Amino acid sequence: MKNRRIAIFTGNRAEYGLQFPIIKAVEAHPGLDYALLVSGAHLDEDFGATASEIERDGLAIHAQVKMNLPGDDLYATTQAVGSGVTNMSDILRALKPDLLVVYGDRFEGFAALVSGTQMGIPTAHIEGGDITEGGALDDSVRHAMTKLAHLHFTTNDEASRRVIRLGEERWRVQTVGFPTIDLIKQGLYASPDELAARYGLALDRPILLFTQHSIPTELGQVDAQIEPCLAAMEQLASRNYQAVVTYPNNDAGGKRIIVKLEQLKARAVPGIHVIPSLGRYNYHGVLNLCGNVSGGACVGNSSSGIKETAALNAPFVNIGERQRGRLQARNVLNVGYDTDAIVAACERATEDKRFRAGIRRCKNPYGTGDAGTKVADRLASVTLDLNLLQKKMTY
Repeated sequence: MKNRRIAIFTGNRAEYGLQFPIIKAVEAHPGLDYALLVSGAHLDEDFGATASEIERDGLAIHAQVKMNLPGDDLYATTQAVGSGVTNMSDILRALKPDLLVVYGDRFEGFAALVSGTQMGIPTAHIEGGDITEGGALDDSVRHAMTKLAHLHFTTNDEASRRVIRLGEERWRVQTVGFPTIDLIKQGLYASPDELAARYGLALDRPILLFTQHSIPTELGQVDAQIEPCLAAMEQLASRNYQAVVTYPNNDAGGKRIIVKLEQLKARAVPGIHVIPSLGRYNYHGVLNLCGNVSGGACVGNSSSGIKETAALNAPFVNIGERQRGRLQARNVLNVGYDTDAIVAACERATEDKRFRAGIRRCKNPYGTGDAGTKVADRLASVTLDLNLLQKKMTY
């Protein structure tokens, strides 16, 4: 019997890290073959051209989906969606996959999903049903993708209930957990000694892993949001902390943040390491340092801080409103764009022994580490027929 061909789309480094366990599970499944389609920031030198990370992982890239991003504003994002739909449709027509897998809530994945569903290809959506009410466009894009997709793999039960309330039939929805918990549970991340050698980190000093993304609906505030955060990192670096600062994603406004990061890097502030992309293996390794070795913390406004940190006993200092509405574990401290407040929260996260002890006891609501296998098994077993393609509203 012929294996099913599963097209898997990825548009940036963070989302690829989230999809990696699914890709590996599909690759390992005896009834499935994968075709990896890469796009967006993976092909953009300004954001690290991270397709090379995929190749270093030993995965074959079937095709590159060009999305022309002519600037750093919402007009450019809209242009990228248009070019992405066109180029993705050409690739899908040649590939003829049995199913298409798309992740999350970003414009790249939205373009891929529009192409697949409009061409009658059964499409699976990962991480629907989440809520982020803090000004990003993620909610609108995520829920639109839910209404287009034919199968839904969510990261938590609350999200599954929300997808069903959006009118999706129950049989289409499955809670699988957050995929990268799979890798964390398997210990597939860099060791402390590796990271110390690679980045010059001292293992006996607290480490702050900082990532701040722009908010597309608040582009006029990009500088006002990133500057107090970087000022806090500098203050903490002067107090024996180390800060590992990574680039943002390629949302509108991201390049303005990169300019600030490059200015910080040029000043060579002792204790601050500006690194465009750690990659999944090193990123989780640094989170492990924060939670289990150096007494550090994750800082910024990335969803990784909400979903992955608890699995490695790391606190997360969540800055601003970008993640408002997401399900949080007890390891999260929420602060605004105020340097003193950020410094105080980082100090509590790293020095409050009672708080850190509580993190070790808290339950991570995002799964137990078997998401990839659950997704692959469902992709292999779902019946590919008109019932799958012809969606019905439940209200």
